[in-house]
Amino acid sequence: MNHTGVRSTETHRHARRKGESSARTARQYPDLRASPIHRVRGWICTCLWTKKYAVSDAVVLPRPHSRQQPGGPQLLAVGVVVWLGSEFMFFSGLFAAFFTIRAHNMPLWPPPGTFPPGTHLDTIQALIFTVVLLASSPTFQLGVWAQERGEYQKARNWIITSFVLGTAFLANQAYEWKTLPFRTHTNAYGSLFYIMSGLHGLHVLLGLVAMIALLGRLAGSIKGGDPGETAVFQAVSYYWHFVDFVWVGLFSALFLLS
Repeated sequence: MNHTGVRSTETHRHARRKGESSARTARQYPDLRASPIHRVRGWICTCLWTKKYAVSDAVVLPRPHSRQQPGGPQLLAVGVVVWLGSEFMFFSGLFAAFFTIRAHNMPLWPPPGTFPPGTHLDTIQALIFTVVLLASSPTFQLGVWAQERGEYQKARNWIITSFVLGTAFLANQAYEWKTLPFRTHTNAYGSLFYIMSGLHGLHVLLGLVAMIALLGRLAGSIKGGDPGETAVFQAVSYYWHFVDFVWVGLFSALFLLS
């Protein structure tokens, strides 16, 4: 073969070897830009890898100077809120019965004969103790906030204040029951008055018992406490605020509209 032919043959062999090497490289390392499927697959893998290590490296720190456990709402507080929803429906039924009976007896409400001549409801006295009960709501909340900060003595003082206010309201209700000129058997108004105010008074009494239990927990908190005790204080506060809220409606219906 002449000189030109040899060079041509060597050139073809070199080109063939280069093409085979490029093919092997392409099979081992495919170009991600060549196919949309490969691009999507690579993006998903990157996201999963990032999420895995980002979550594993995350650290949830509790709020400083707080006895509350991190991790979202406490199950006890959520359960109390759900239960209060059922209590709200219960009192709604009482209000529905009151306004239905009142509508059937209008324009004379309370019915004639409820109050003997010269007697009436002491609305002013009821209003004063309504303010007393409502004042116990912010004082109790201040006690909960103090407990969250670890200020147990302040929390104890605020809860004792709320207990005294709630006890004063309950004592006034007992005095009203003793001095009212009508009874449950007098007429529909008498039945509704005692049933609605009595059920609310029972809820107030349960709240006072819960406050005594909280004071006992505070005595133990001074010695170390329980990391989950804040949920108990919050749950009782939800209940107490609900009791105050319901009384506003009861006072309006039983006293102002009567």
